[in-house]
Amino acid sequence: MENTNACPSGQFEVDGEVLHAVDLPALFGPRLARLPVVLRLLLENAVRNMQGAERDAAVDALLAWLDTGTSTAEIAFQPGRVLMHDTTSTPALVDIAGMRDALAEAGVDPAVLNPGLPVDVSVDHSLAVEIHARRDALARNLEHEIRRNGERYRFLRWAAAVLDGVRIHPPGTGIMHTINLEQLATVVTTEVRGGVRWALPDMMIGTDSHTPMVNGIGVLGWGVGGLEAQTVMFGMPTMLRIPDVIGVKLTGALAPGVLATDLALTVTQRLRAIGVSGEFVEFYGPGVSTLTAGQRSVVANMAPEYGATTGFFPVDGQTTAYLLGTGRSAAQVRLVEACLRFAGLWFDPEAEPTFTRRIEVDLTTVGMHIAGPQRPQDLLDHGDAARVLRAIGFTPRADAGPGAGLPRHAIAIAAITSCTNTSDPALLIAAGLVARKARALGMQVPHWVKTSLGPGSPAAASYLKRAGLLDDLSAVGFDIVGHGCTTCIGNPGPLPEIIRSELAQGRIRPVAAISGNRNFPGRVHPDLDLGFLMSPPLVIAFALAGDAERNLREEPIQTLADGRQVFLRDLWPSHGEVARITAQAVQAPDFARDFRIASQSPLWHQLDAPATPRFPWDPASTALRRPPFASLDQGSQLGRYTAYPLLVVGNDITTDHISPASAIPPDSLVADFLVARGDDRNDLNVFASRRGNWEVMLRAAFHSKTLVNRLAPGAPVAHTLHAPSGQVLPIWEAAARYREEGHAVVLVAGERYGTGSSRDWAAKGQRLLGIRAVLAMGFERIHRSNLVGMGILPLRFARGVGPDTLALQPGDRIVVDAPAQGLDPRCQVPVEILRANGTRETLVTTAGVETQLEVELLRNGGVIPLILRQTMAAHAKTPVAA
Repeated sequence: MENTNACPSGQFEVDGEVLHAVDLPALFGPRLARLPVVLRLLLENAVRNMQGAERDAAVDALLAWLDTGTSTAEIAFQPGRVLMHDTTSTPALVDIAGMRDALAEAGVDPAVLNPGLPVDVSVDHSLAVEIHARRDALARNLEHEIRRNGERYRFLRWAAAVLDGVRIHPPGTGIMHTINLEQLATVVTTEVRGGVRWALPDMMIGTDSHTPMVNGIGVLGWGVGGLEAQTVMFGMPTMLRIPDVIGVKLTGALAPGVLATDLALTVTQRLRAIGVSGEFVEFYGPGVSTLTAGQRSVVANMAPEYGATTGFFPVDGQTTAYLLGTGRSAAQVRLVEACLRFAGLWFDPEAEPTFTRRIEVDLTTVGMHIAGPQRPQDLLDHGDAARVLRAIGFTPRADAGPGAGLPRHAIAIAAITSCTNTSDPALLIAAGLVARKARALGMQVPHWVKTSLGPGSPAAASYLKRAGLLDDLSAVGFDIVGHGCTTCIGNPGPLPEIIRSELAQGRIRPVAAISGNRNFPGRVHPDLDLGFLMSPPLVIAFALAGDAERNLREEPIQTLADGRQVFLRDLWPSHGEVARITAQAVQAPDFARDFRIASQSPLWHQLDAPATPRFPWDPASTALRRPPFASLDQGSQLGRYTAYPLLVVGNDITTDHISPASAIPPDSLVADFLVARGDDRNDLNVFASRRGNWEVMLRAAFHSKTLVNRLAPGAPVAHTLHAPSGQVLPIWEAAARYREEGHAVVLVAGERYGTGSSRDWAAKGQRLLGIRAVLAMGFERIHRSNLVGMGILPLRFARGVGPDTLALQPGDRIVVDAPAQGLDPRCQVPVEILRANGTRETLVTTAGVETQLEVELLRNGGVIPLILRQTMAAHAKTPVAA
């Protein structure tokens, strides 16, 4: 490209108006068709937003990717908007409030610190299923939510009032990714540049790992940590290495009775099997055209479960049909098609782009599936739950007695939950039809099963009612409990008393059946370590069975009073039946109308909030505290140092292990801390609700029953060994002791450290514990980014080295040699193990640092100090040095 500061553009006409856009086909000719669409979108973003030599370098690097299908070059990506939810936005906005305080104390007007991009916040992560199987469950659960979270919600209302571009979507408006699909995403948007109206693809980032759900309608977006989002909000682009792109070719069409959930679980298994870790994934081939946008979005949603950054489906007629079906204007749809065809971004089912790697999925071979019982990638036939559970070999305690007669793997929770499988109306219609047939047969869910229906969209109530299915769902216990994340995020409310009692007596090992996206041990509920992912209609079938140790392919779900056996095939709706009722029941005006009504919630608008430039912290608050790391005093943790391992853990340590979101156990040390400050031990809410209080979250770090700390394997929850004294202490106390003694600490882990949710508190907690580096066999992408954002250095062991081979013992120390000026992306970092017995071992690790911006973040001590220093430099008389 010619080295010029002007953005190269072409013109196209739609509805009589001439608009400008980047004309990729004219600029790049036949090379464009060889690029995956995700890279074409990055190319468009680079051409539109960069200038001169920087733009030329980015363009050259993207085109050079075609030669090898991989690249080490880094480019800047500038999204147009940011999406957050309440439990990631609260800590980010608390950071901003703390940064405003730091600026004011340095003599700078705090009001200068404002996001430079639109920020949408969905209040969806705090709804708990306290009330279920009742017609008034939705209203009562919403009342509980507002009561419990009022202080935090007033803070969010403060942020919306004083920060430019921050918009809050109240409780009850839906799940963030469903809102994105139905309300926020434009696919193509417009802006005025230099007096000229431009059309450009809608591109965004979100502070939740399931942000790629919007890839299902052709919007390029992915999940980032709250810390990375802050860099973007305050004017820094997202720097990324040009990604490897895995092509998933779809052929054929799904068989009757097979649902989008089944395909999503199949893709998850296939991609995890080839070791996907952070790559972009793009779907192509003729099979793509057979999938509705709703089905595509289910598959796209599970990108983090299959290890990918994106799960992208390009735009075609299925996309525009979805836009019309959810109430977008015909004019907007014409703009989308005209712009993307002009820009060379419209889907071609016959195209064969270049990819780093490819796999093929024949849709005709996909069957009915479940996944579990502890990982989303463990794909099973829908009849295999019994076989897998029997292999686990749970035996009730010998002295437990007969008990209440529950099956040993009783279904404790059956939840139609999560944006993943409640945003496509066809899946909820299918569930409703199973309920209708069960109701007609007089079937009831066993009394020990806690049932719930938590659709991602308030429009679901309208189309289910229009289809006459709300009553059928209610008859089997699946009343709508609210429009939020509920059980999927770990907010299922209390387990049934009979389950708690039988579990405490050792008679059962209960199971969750959910339509969510994750089933890690303790994810759904701290007392449940087994769970199966499945489609919404299968959730109802398992709920009716009440026993997870049931082969639903061959065994009856129930035997009726007259002796008739009811099998899954007797309840399962036909493809035609689902399609017909979906077409009749779903109406485009529902989506905007129901969202508008939910947005006008009186309970939300009655919450008063301050409107001062600085937030007035309440020193007695147990929900909101000014964070210590929102300070110019935070410095770099790089250098050469000798450290004790604070914890040594194995593979698949999730962010739920590191910083839980679920209910605060009333008998925990965290509960003791809160009760000592006036909170009710029986109404402590969930850990996620306390993410505005660093003192609580510090004590919550690594609070997980299922986490095994190899330094102290028999220690109580959230405890570790303080090596110099030999004492087992709460982790935060041990960390404080090390700090007082002048000792550095690190953490050692296995594969896929930080898998799961995008929560930045999983990194913030480690920074508050004083962890300077995490040495692991591998990192999940978002958590690695969050560690860097908090100034913690991720180090990857060489292949074959890890916790097992190192066999670290109490008293062993680790020397890390990572000086600030010697750090570069993916550089080698020497590490030495100093054994307690006096021997030494030398290792070479690789810095888990992907871009030069990440190097700068580590040199500055993280995102927040860098933002503060840049703001000071822009608005103070004397720039503040790093």
